[in-house]
Amino acid sequence: MLNIALTKGRLEEKTIELLKKAGVNCDPLLNKGRKLIITLNDKYNIVFAKANDVITYVEYGVVDVGVVGKDTLLEMNRPIYEILDLGFGKCTFAVASPLNVDLFALNKTATIATKYPNVTREYFESLNMDVDIVKIEGSVELAPILHLSDAIVDIVETGKTLKENGLSVIRTIANISARLVVNPASLKLKKTEIEAFSNLLTSKNN
Repeated sequence: MLNIALTKGRLEEKTIELLKKAGVNCDPLLNKGRKLIITLNDKYNIVFAKANDVITYVEYGVVDVGVVGKDTLLEMNRPIYEILDLGFGKCTFAVASPLNVDLFALNKTATIATKYPNVTREYFESLNMDVDIVKIEGSVELAPILHLSDAIVDIVETGKTLKENGLSVIRTIANISARLVVNPASLKLKKTEIEAFSNLLTSKNN
């Protein structure tokens, strides 16, 4: 039995779509109610969790594989293997600022608001640029509007929310998409099952 953690929401829905295309009966997943673990086809134990928890469960080996966004992988930087880019959930990590702010020409230490402090810190360190980082849990676009920050680092899909709030992308940090990740020990102990599952998703995602 392969233990698989899916990130709740759109990544969960897209993964289920791939399984359905591969001929897997996913009815129990579509009508799960409030269940958090469902056995599928006597082959898979499917666990539904938030993105950060998916990575934690994979890291500690309570699940063998997980589907999670590259954004969460970059932010958490845990010792797990990323074995497949699933190609959906595409967006970018970006630096955005108000239209009249040139972040890289400020005569002061810039303040950056973000949900992703580790990614933000690493990026600006790579530029040899000192910044103050403010962690925001909700709509990070509010921070420049309220003059809490000079700019933000966030995930951008269409840019519509940024535009409607007077912000624009000034730097792209990384491309993001859904990834299949695996526990290192599981990759040794369940190599055949994991490769079969990876191939199943790959064949239906091309």
